[in-house]
Amino acid sequence: MSENELHIYIVNDPSFMENGAVIHTRDGGPCWIIDPGLPPQAPDIIRYVREHHLVPEKIILTHGHADHIAGVDEVRGAFAQIAVHMAKEEWDALSDPMANLSTMFGPGLYTSVTDPKDLTPGEDLTLDGTTWQVLDTSGHSPGGRSLYCAQHKVVIVGDALFLGSVGRVDFHHSDGQRLLNNIREHLLTLPDDTRVYPGHGPQTTIGEEKRQNPYIIGGF
Repeated sequence: MSENELHIYIVNDPSFMENGAVIHTRDGGPCWIIDPGLPPQAPDIIRYVREHHLVPEKIILTHGHADHIAGVDEVRGAFAQIAVHMAKEEWDALSDPMANLSTMFGPGLYTSVTDPKDLTPGEDLTLDGTTWQVLDTSGHSPGGRSLYCAQHKVVIVGDALFLGSVGRVDFHHSDGQRLLNNIREHLLTLPDDTRVYPGHGPQTTIGEEKRQNPYIIGGF
């Protein structure tokens, strides 16, 4: 792999089609692990990290729903309990099945994380020479966050925005108007050629969603 590139390795689970990811710029360098979800995501992530001799710096959770956090403990077990970063508004999802919605589809999900780190809107995180701004894209969940890298024209949006759609807002802790306001203020203001990596489904661009996304055009 060439240096000075951005590599985003997507892993998917067959149950919810959730997109977990490993982000890095070079073999042998540091990486972030994003939203490790249901099997077989964690083993796939662990294999990829080891094959490319990467050094995990963080697990970053765009939000705390079960399909985005189910693989956290397995990944942390493989990589020396690396720190978990998630908005403080959703820290309870790490230990509360009602908050992470896992009671909707089976036994409650708990993680062993006791010391998460906050993701504060407006803060910058750095990964191997790249800078990522934390954006508030809450509404689907209380503390939804996106990560924007202007250098590589990439934004990772969790379940805020999808190809032709937006995140569900029918959960007990959702707020549809808040989600739309955050999408319009914090995502649609990015350059049109920004590549969007959603938490489910295929990639899109900011420009494409501005042109054809019915929720953005017409609202709920």
